[in-house]
Amino acid sequence: MPRIITYNVNGIRAAMGKGLIDWMRAAKPDILCVQEIKAYPEQVGVFEFEELGYHHYWYPAQKKGYSGVAIFSKIEPDKVEYGCGIKEYDDEGRFIRADYGDISVVSAYHPSGSSGDERQAFKMKWLADFQDYVNKLQKKRPKLILSGDYNICHKAIDIHNPVSNANTSGFLPEEREWMEQFINSGFIDSFRYFNQSPHQYSWWSYRANARAKNLGWRIDYNMVTKNLEKNLKRSIILPEAMHSDHCPVLLEIDF
Repeated sequence: MPRIITYNVNGIRAAMGKGLIDWMRAAKPDILCVQEIKAYPEQVGVFEFEELGYHHYWYPAQKKGYSGVAIFSKIEPDKVEYGCGIKEYDDEGRFIRADYGDISVVSAYHPSGSSGDERQAFKMKWLADFQDYVNKLQKKRPKLILSGDYNICHKAIDIHNPVSNANTSGFLPEEREWMEQFINSGFIDSFRYFNQSPHQYSWWSYRANARAKNLGWRIDYNMVTKNLEKNLKRSIILPEAMHSDHCPVLLEIDF
C-alpha cells in the first residue's frame, strides 16, 4: 500500500543538512512530493536519494534559490509531466505530475500572497487557472492525488487564531471560498477525512516560538478525487519531522 507524503522542505539542501535523508530512511515514503526545493538537482547530492532506492524528478524554478517542486518515487512512474504549460507558473517551478497506471500524483506549490498585493493577485489568478487546469486534466486522468503546499487554511479549525488572522493572506475569505468550491468540485481533503480534531497543523512561523507552542496553520494537503475514496486507508500529520518550518503529511492509499 503506497505511502505518499507531501513535504514543503523550505530548501532541500538545508533540509538534508538537518537529517532529511535519515528521516526518509525511517519514514519509508513510496512517493515523496516535495515543494520549495530552492535548488537544481546538480546542486544536490542526488546519489543519496538513489542509494535509498528513489527515482527522482525535479522541476526547479528559473530563478535560483526559489520555489521549485520534485517527486521522489520508489515506484517508477509510467510518465512524468513537468509543469502545467502556463509560462508564468512554470518559470516558478510550481507543478509536476507522475502517472502510475490510471492514478496520477502531483506535487504542487501554490503561491504565497503574504509579500503584498501584487503576489496576492498572482495567487488568486493561479487558483483560478489551477482549477481550470485540473478540470481539463481530469478528463484525461480522472484519478488524481494533488499533494502540496496550498498556502491556504480551509476552515477555522485549520489555524491557531482564526479571528486575528481573518484578513491575513492564507486565510482570506476569498481563498477559503476557493478551497471550499475546489473540494466541492470532487475532491477529498484526505487528512480531514480521517481526523476531525483541532490543533493539527503543518506549518509554523519561525517567530515567537510558534512551533513549540503549536501556534500553527494547516496548509499542506493530499487532495484526492472522490473516485478514490474507497482506496483511502489513513492520513496523519508528522509534526516530529523538523527539517523545515513545515512538517510532512502522510497519506496511505491503495493503488
